[in-house]
Amino acid sequence: YLFASLLLSVLTCIFFSVQHAVQESSHTVKVASYILIGVGSLSMAMGFFGCIGAIYEIRCLLGLYFTCLLLILIAQITAGVLIYFQRDRLKHEMSNIIKDLIINYTGENRTTEHTWDYIQKTMKCCGWTGPGNWSQNLLISNGTKLYSCSCRNESLPGTEVKSVGLCEHLLSDPPVYQTGCITSVEKWLLDNCGVILGICVGVAVVELLGMILSMCLCKSVVQEDYTKVPKY
Repeated sequence: YLFASLLLSVLTCIFFSVQHAVQESSHTVKVASYILIGVGSLSMAMGFFGCIGAIYEIRCLLGLYFTCLLLILIAQITAGVLIYFQRDRLKHEMSNIIKDLIINYTGENRTTEHTWDYIQKTMKCCGWTGPGNWSQNLLISNGTKLYSCSCRNESLPGTEVKSVGLCEHLLSDPPVYQTGCITSVEKWLLDNCGVILGICVGVAVVELLGMILSMCLCKSVVQEDYTKVPKY
């Protein structure tokens, strides 16, 4: 129950902090965001009913807890299978979202732009497929010598620049990373594949243990035999 409450709190904080970004994103991102909030709410309610059922030994609530855990586990497995088989479509959808963000990037104080700046700076990449994506930006494409500040290659000599917005360069080529962020993200996923898989397996094991323990407790609850109650 505490884990579910924490999960819902985190998801709610994330939702309200990036609500502006969600409103600007595609329909797929909006649906995914609301699904995560729904899962967090269901997990909290499920944990609450499970605690009440365990404390007061209510078999109905324990059975409901088991059923909800089973449904969540099935949904997680289904989601994993769908993501695996629809990975090309998801990749294409993400490409469209990022390219649209780059084209309309202005450097203003927007959550989506700051998030993308953070990704470029942290992953040491530029653009989605490469720095050439920024040539389609509405401010850069008019001939101005601007580039994304978060793309700056820190290994190259020069003065430090801000980590967000657009910066001006005097050279023929901007001092930016030449690797696209899609390559960096794929490399990060491959490098951390074991950790991600371990977390998924760990969550599944915890859910299975919860299902087993709830059934054991449900069976151990003694049903009152009213035929043995003394009559007055």
